[in-house]
Amino acid sequence: MTATIRDVARLAGVAVSTVSLVVNNKGRVSKKTEEKVRQAVAQLDYHPQHSARGLVTRRSGNFGFILSTDHFSQAEPFYTKIFLGTEFEARSVDYYILLTTIERHFNSSKIPRFLLERNVDGVILVGTVPHKIVDYIAERRLPIVLVDYELPRMIHSAVLIDNADGIRQIVHHLHELGHRHMAFIGGDMKHPGMIQRCKAFQETIETTGLPFDPDLLLCDQETSNIETGYVAMEKLLSQGDRFTAVIAANDAMAVGAVRACQSRGYRVPLDFSITGFDDVESAITSRPALTTIHVPKEKMGATALRHLAGIIKGTAYEGTRVTIPVRLVKRDSTDHPRSHTLSA
Repeated sequence: MTATIRDVARLAGVAVSTVSLVVNNKGRVSKKTEEKVRQAVAQLDYHPQHSARGLVTRRSGNFGFILSTDHFSQAEPFYTKIFLGTEFEARSVDYYILLTTIERHFNSSKIPRFLLERNVDGVILVGTVPHKIVDYIAERRLPIVLVDYELPRMIHSAVLIDNADGIRQIVHHLHELGHRHMAFIGGDMKHPGMIQRCKAFQETIETTGLPFDPDLLLCDQETSNIETGYVAMEKLLSQGDRFTAVIAANDAMAVGAVRACQSRGYRVPLDFSITGFDDVESAITSRPALTTIHVPKEKMGATALRHLAGIIKGTAYEGTRVTIPVRLVKRDSTDHPRSHTLSA
C-alpha cells in the first residue's frame, strides 16, 4: 500500500504540516525534527505527489526539454549528454524532465503536448530550434533557457560553449607543433556556434601572425557530419600541397576528414594533423584518436536546469548568459608537420 503524508507524520511523531515543510524544502524546521521526518520518509518509501502539490503551488513539477529531430537522431550523442545532465540535476530540485523533439521546419500544428496542456513550468531548448516555437513559449510567459544556441534579439537565458577560446586553443597547439598552414572545415552555418568557430579560426590565424588563405576556409557545408567532413577534406586535398593541418568544426567532420585522407593513402598525423571539437565518443574510438576540444556536456545541461529552477524560485534572472569553459585534449591525430607531396 502506498504511504501517505499522514503515515510519515505518524511515524515521525510530528504534524502533517511539518512533513510538508521538510519534503518541500521550506525550512523553519529544526535539524533534529528534519532528520526524524527524512528517516520516516525513507522507511516508508514515501513520494510526494506532484499533482497534489500543484493544486497548492499551481506548478506542474515538470520542465520541458525540446530539441530538433535531426539533432536527436544524429549518431553523435552530443545533445543526449546534455539531456542526461538536466535529468540528473532535476532530481536534486525535485523536478521531472519531459523530452520531445520537433522538426526544423516547425509549424503550429505540431505544438508539443506538454505545452498545449500547460504541463510544464519552464522549457529548455537545445541546439538550433525554430524561432516560432520560442515565440510560442514566450507568449505563454513560460521561462526559457537556451542551450548551445542564442537569440541575441530576444531576452532569454542561454548556456553557451566558449567556442572562440576552443578554436584558439587548437590553433595555438598546432602552431606550437610547427604548423604554419592550416585549413578549417565547418558547416550548418545557421547555428551560431558554428559561425563563432569559423570566425574564431580566421581571427586567431591572423592575430597569431600565420598566413591566411581564404581557399582553406570551407564553411559552406549544409550540415556538420561525417559525410560532409569527408567531402570537405576531398575538396581540400584536390587543391594540392597548401596545408599541413586541418581543424574541423566538430568531431564528426574530423572523422570524415580522417577517412578521406586514409582513402587516398595518406596517414594521420604523419601526412596531415586533424583536430575536432566537442570530444564525443567517436573522438576516442576514431583511429587515430582525435585531438579535440572537450565540452562538458553534462555540466551544460545541469547548469541550464539549475538556472531554470532559479528563475522559477526567483533567485535567478531571465536573460542571463552563462559561458562554459572548454579545454584541449591532446590525442594521436596531431603531430609535428612532415614534408609531403600531394597529388591533386
